[in-house]
Amino acid sequence: MTTPWELFKKTARLEKTDPVPIAFIVDSPWLPGYAGIDTLDFYLHPNLWFDTYRSLLDRWPEVTWVPGFWAEYGMVIEPSAYGVRVFFHQDRPPSLEAIVTDPAYWADAPVPDVTEAGFMPLALRLYRYAEERLQAEGLGIKMVVSRGPIVTACWVMGVSNFMTGLITHPKEIHRFLDNLTTMIIRWLYAQMDVLRQPEGFMLMDDLVGMVSVEHYHEFVEPYLRRIFDEFEGMVRIYHNDMRCPHLNAVLADANFDVYQFSYEADILEARAQMGHRVALMGNIPPMQVLARETPEVIYRVTQMYLDKVAPGGGFILSLGGGISTGTPAENVEAMVQAWRDWKLSDADPNRETDPHILKYFNYSESSSSPDSARQGRRSRRPNRRNRIEHR
Repeated sequence: MTTPWELFKKTARLEKTDPVPIAFIVDSPWLPGYAGIDTLDFYLHPNLWFDTYRSLLDRWPEVTWVPGFWAEYGMVIEPSAYGVRVFFHQDRPPSLEAIVTDPAYWADAPVPDVTEAGFMPLALRLYRYAEERLQAEGLGIKMVVSRGPIVTACWVMGVSNFMTGLITHPKEIHRFLDNLTTMIIRWLYAQMDVLRQPEGFMLMDDLVGMVSVEHYHEFVEPYLRRIFDEFEGMVRIYHNDMRCPHLNAVLADANFDVYQFSYEADILEARAQMGHRVALMGNIPPMQVLARETPEVIYRVTQMYLDKVAPGGGFILSLGGGISTGTPAENVEAMVQAWRDWKLSDADPNRETDPHILKYFNYSESSSSPDSARQGRRSRRPNRRNRIEHR
């Protein structure tokens, strides 16, 4: 019997599979609420953290959980190695705040020791604990994770300061990105070293979508390629859920295998631009559909995506992001059930005709009402401390 991870790996290699894989990114924005526990308890008690992840394997055994048993504290781990200020909360992941914003300071900063810096040693210890328990069941952790160079630099320096630095201090920014890339490669190796049989990793770098194609080639591509080239032969997942169609064609050259991308992206356009060089993982809206719609609508939207995208191959059914805070478990079940019931042999891209369902294919925020757009702008305003929150 083919396991979910084996099915995922085949699709990552662009092999044809039937069924197509289904995968979800889950972490601390959703899991504590799903388990009915305090976010701080989720971080502090390894048994609660382990049991929450373990329960997913029993409830939805067909799903590939990406990465699964993820030792994370929101977005804090990589920036914590550089000394950012961290704020923990009972009902959501930590927020963080840059302290030093001068590019010249970070250009000459030492590369952190990934076995001792920030929250990294705690995460490594948690991986070791989980791996020992899973090995006793004949299971194991297959994937590890790191934030990418651009998003980590933004959290360390502050987003505006980093983006401005691309223009005002390019040499210093390059030196800092080189430092970060070295740290990320060492961090990925450190995580893999505590696992029995690691086979892949996910690099998360959403803020790449903020740069132009020219700045991508200068400030992003060399560092992404360095990371992905380092792990040739492993399953390499790139997560970027910021809408950036201007980068699709060039991103496909970064040497990753799976691209998990924004729900606002046109998935068929992305496939055409990337030329079937990578498998696409996505991209049902996580908040507008999975968190907020009824199970019936979720079921139909899921089958619509499968009808329209799966026959082209190289497709992993997922969300355009992770499972959002507050998403009901029955909604996740509706999406999984729609995947179970769908057959590749019966695919019909024109089956769904209801405008309410069709609007969610390549859904865009611009299609929402003026009131909801104003509410979205209000919800994205930074609070008075200008802290960076887990999205």
